[in-house]
Amino acid sequence: MTNRTSPTMLSYGLLIAGTLLASPAAALTVESGSFREEIPTDTLSSFTFVDTILVPKSDTRSEIENISFCEAPILCQWTMSRQSRETTAVRVTERVDSAQVRSYVETIVSRANRDPKNAVFGEDTERRIVVVEPSEEGIRMDAEAATAAILAAIEDGRDTAVLPSEKIAPMIASTDMEKLGLRELVSEGVTDFAGSPKNRLYNIKRAMKQYHGLLLAPGQEFSFVEYLGEVDGANGYLPELVIKYNKTEPEFGGGICQVSTTVFRAAINAGFKVTGRKNHAYPVKYYKPYGFDATIYIPSPDLKFVNNTPNHILIQAAIEGTQLAFRFYGTKDGRSVSIDGPHVLESNPDGSMKTTFSQKVVDASGNVIIDDAFPSNYRSPDLYPKFEILSEKPKSWTKKQWSEYLVQKADYEAKLRAAYATIPKDVPQEDQD
Repeated sequence: MTNRTSPTMLSYGLLIAGTLLASPAAALTVESGSFREEIPTDTLSSFTFVDTILVPKSDTRSEIENISFCEAPILCQWTMSRQSRETTAVRVTERVDSAQVRSYVETIVSRANRDPKNAVFGEDTERRIVVVEPSEEGIRMDAEAATAAILAAIEDGRDTAVLPSEKIAPMIASTDMEKLGLRELVSEGVTDFAGSPKNRLYNIKRAMKQYHGLLLAPGQEFSFVEYLGEVDGANGYLPELVIKYNKTEPEFGGGICQVSTTVFRAAINAGFKVTGRKNHAYPVKYYKPYGFDATIYIPSPDLKFVNNTPNHILIQAAIEGTQLAFRFYGTKDGRSVSIDGPHVLESNPDGSMKTTFSQKVVDASGNVIIDDAFPSNYRSPDLYPKFEILSEKPKSWTKKQWSEYLVQKADYEAKLRAAYATIPKDVPQEDQD
């Protein structure tokens, strides 16, 4: 408690009553850096109490109207004689409840504290790197020090209290573009998703956001699955065809491999060291030329590569017509990258095939730093049947075949309805046009 009476008065006086301060105190402004807030007068009043105390004054005629009255007679007999009650002064004192102030300060701290915000870089229409979102300093306020500052301001009758706080610098500032080495376009990867169903296009747009704006540090290994996160209705994905368990069936996130394949191509063209890549089970038309794709599934297979340049790499993603493009920005280090292929080594009537391509990277001094081959072995698409929705029985089917199909169709549609039912209504929907 903070009191506005002398210690002597409190140690010898008798506390009679304690009430909230009747007249509201003046509003108090609290500030810390850019944070500024006013504590309302009614809130300040709730911190302050008025106490009436009896103080012995031998040279003063009693200020008690009825010197015989006492709410607690035994207490009065122990603490005050009749003579002392005849020479007693009445004093009013205010006290501030520091516990209530501390409780209120906790709410201030929750509003004032903020984490630092890193700068976000991006490309403009001329493919120059610009600051898209400026960096911001963070604030950390100490509740105990802030409580002490407010109590002192109330005690002194000031209308402003400066609350101590610590500034926290962001890890990436708006002025760090040159320091990070974000100077020019290093590489680009492109795929074409023409003919994609709406849900597939939707998932492509949703997934590409996970990688747009990422910064890869020198020597950092990139993991596509790590940045992808959860793939379900709650995270904004829709059911679409995926290759799973020897079937081609709808599942949340179908189409994400369009993104992983495009990122893979940009990494290969940049001369990065690929540490994890797997081709699709069978040739998929969206990933031509065949042999230059990268399938992913949580938790594996994953697409991984290392930023083997001496500077950071900024990843940018864009949809241009029916093409998805990933561009890597950084600083060219004089390396040369040669891609040979993909070459089709074997192509069979059932759609199965074998392909290969190679990546050769030579540094500025003429040293070969990467010489890797990427073979792909695709099975026949017939081994991964896709369920087709039919509205009428094919003429070549028997009644038994049609009856069995209708059971499968009902099961298929029930699974789709169940999947859509898990999507929260408040999940933002991407433009599917």
